[in-house]
Amino acid sequence: ADPARQLARTIATEGASEPNIDPADRIAMEELTRVAELRVQATTGLPVARSGALRVEVANRTMWADRTIEDYRPLFEALAESLTPSLAPPDHDAAAGDPMAQMMAGLSQVLGPLMLGMTTGSLVGNLARSALGGYALPVPRPTGGPVLILLPNVDRFGEEWSLERDDLRLWVCLHEVAHHAVLGVPHVHSRLDGLLRRHAASFDRDARGIGEALGDIDLGAGPEALAELQSMLGDPDALLGAVRSPTQEALQPELTALVATVTGYVDHVMDETGAGLIGTYPMLTEALRRRRIEADASDRFVEKLLGLELDRAQYERGTAFVEGVLERAGGEGLAQLFTDPAHLPTPAEVDAPGLWLARIELLD
Repeated sequence: ADPARQLARTIATEGASEPNIDPADRIAMEELTRVAELRVQATTGLPVARSGALRVEVANRTMWADRTIEDYRPLFEALAESLTPSLAPPDHDAAAGDPMAQMMAGLSQVLGPLMLGMTTGSLVGNLARSALGGYALPVPRPTGGPVLILLPNVDRFGEEWSLERDDLRLWVCLHEVAHHAVLGVPHVHSRLDGLLRRHAASFDRDARGIGEALGDIDLGAGPEALAELQSMLGDPDALLGAVRSPTQEALQPELTALVATVTGYVDHVMDETGAGLIGTYPMLTEALRRRRIEADASDRFVEKLLGLELDRAQYERGTAFVEGVLERAGGEGLAQLFTDPAHLPTPAEVDAPGLWLARIELLD
C-alpha cells in the first residue's frame, strides 16, 4: 500500500477504526450543499460546477485523507523533488574528502522516497484531524472534483462549542462551495496552482543547510534515528530555515497577495449569503474565523511548507481590499476579478484598491 496514505490514515484516525458516514447524514449534507450552490451562484454570478452537476463527497477522516493525498500529489511530488537534491553535494569531486558531504550523498537516495511519504502522510494526516472541508487550506483542487465535507469534524466542533448543528453544517457548505466557485475560475486556479508549484519546486539545494539541520543524528541507531529524523522533518524552523530560497522569497508577495484576495472575497460572499440564511450566522462566523487563525504548530508547518501566510493580518488585508473595491465600484467592480486574468491584483494593488480599479479602468 502507499506508505503516505497509510501514515495519513494512522495519524488522522489516531490508529482507531472509524464508522462510515450515515446515509441519512450524507443525504442531508447533499441537500444543504445544493442550497449553498444556489445562493453562492446567485451572489457571485460564478458557476460552482465547471463540468456537469456539482458533486458532493461527505467524508470521514480516512476518506478525506485519501482524497487529499491524491489531490495534493503534484504539490508534494514537487516538494520531494526540490528537497531531495538538497541532500546531495553539487560537486562530487570536491566532496570526496568531506565526510559530511559523503554522508549526505548516500542519504539522498534513501531519504527521497522517505521524505515524500513521511511529509505527505504526516501533513495530510494532521490536517485531517482538524479540517472541516476540502478547503481547509486555500489550495485549488482538481477541476471537476467534488465539494468535500469532513462531517465528523464539523459535528465534533459544533458539540465542543455548543453550536446549532444544522446551522453549522450549512455554514461549512457555504464556505466550501464559495471556495469551489472562486478557485474553479480558470485563471484564478491556474495562477494560484502555478505559484504553489513554483514555490514547492524552489527550495534551496544547499547540502550544507540540510546537513546542519540534521545535526548529530546517528543514522546507525535504527528506529531511534528514524524517530529523530522524523522529528527534524516535522520542525518547520529547522527544515525551512535551512533551505528557503531567494526564488521563494521573490514569489512570496505575489502568492500572499493572491491568497489574501481569494480569502477576502470568500469572506464577503459568506457574509452576503449567510447572514440572511443562517439564524446564528454571526456567532458561527466569530467562532470559525477565530478558529482559522488559532492553528496549531502542525497546521502552521503545512502552511509554511506550501508558502501560505494565513495569519490575522493577511485575512484582514484581503477584507480591506474587498471593502475598498466595494466602496468605490460596488459589486460589479469586484466581479471584474474574475473576467480577465490580467484583472488579478498585484501585491501593491491589494493594499491600495484604488490603484487596481484605475488599472482596470473603473476609476478615474
